[in-house]
Amino acid sequence: MSSTELPYVPTTNVLPKVAPVRVAEGERLKSVRLPGITLTVRSRPPAREGLPPALYVHGLGGSSQNWSALMELLDADVDCEAVDLPGFGDSPPPDDGDYSVTGHARAVIRYLDASGRGPVHLLGNSLGGAVTTRVAAVRPDLVRTLTLVSPALPEMRIQRSAVPTALLALPGVVQLFTRFTTGWTAEQRVRGVLTLCYGDPERVSPEGFHNAVQEMERRLQLPYFWDAMARSARGIVNAYTLGGQHGLWRQAERVLAPTLLVYGGRDQLVGFRMAQKAARTFRDARLLTLPNAGHVAMMEYPETVAMAFRELLAEAEAGAEVRATDDVASGGVASGGGSSGGGFADGGFAGGAESASAGS
Repeated sequence: MSSTELPYVPTTNVLPKVAPVRVAEGERLKSVRLPGITLTVRSRPPAREGLPPALYVHGLGGSSQNWSALMELLDADVDCEAVDLPGFGDSPPPDDGDYSVTGHARAVIRYLDASGRGPVHLLGNSLGGAVTTRVAAVRPDLVRTLTLVSPALPEMRIQRSAVPTALLALPGVVQLFTRFTTGWTAEQRVRGVLTLCYGDPERVSPEGFHNAVQEMERRLQLPYFWDAMARSARGIVNAYTLGGQHGLWRQAERVLAPTLLVYGGRDQLVGFRMAQKAARTFRDARLLTLPNAGHVAMMEYPETVAMAFRELLAEAEAGAEVRATDDVASGGVASGGGSSGGGFADGGFAGGAESASAGS
């Protein structure tokens, strides 16, 4: 370990008492202990029994709260759960200090295996998009559909505005950053995050801003907060450099599940130009591009994302019925090939991944 690198912060005997995590009306939190990790899972009671399960995975520096607005809109369509990745939200760090994309994917897989909820409709944002892509590639049995909002997939030419986040991966940078930002208030930090992540920060309500400031104050009291950020950022950078079958784009090609891709035209962290490449890479892709959205479209335009997800859900269910009918007709032999569903573009359908407009 470099002398300038932050030491790993273990999970036991170091955690101070901090304010409780916010739980919106209608939500529940539970803590799930699994081998090597403890995960906090946020859920909403489904509107009725028998709905298919869904699992939401947040991005770098986020938490399950990032999905609250979308979960509320979809509680009549799916049985919603959102996980706090190890070291984020209300989940303590992993016992082994592994914040790699593979480590986070392993945590999601462990939870799905232990809960018995799979296969699920899997949704991921940013880092969570890379994590869920890996889950869908290596464990297709756990995934019904895949929805990716600004997924952190490798770019050859990184956006200039994303460089500061990438720099967190370098040894010593976190210590330097925390030293120079010691005097920053939680409100100043939140304004910076909103400017970076939202296409239009003015869309955040006063209540939403207040809640974000409270959450930032809580996080800054956690001794492992910056460690989790730095190591997860390093995990993304390392994942970008992997080649062969372990590369994220190669794994994206292997995803069998029907996939919805959501990209924002004002995203400062994931290039809008990557949308077309993603639509060509995922074999059964639909593309929704939102010109005015930033990096967290599910928070900025939850109604639009919810509508797109419902279309994906309907197509997946129709496809499953067709396959079941074909299986019966062929005496139980599954038919090959996946359907190419419709694709959203600029808020409307564009008939398949190849014709989806506006690339990121």
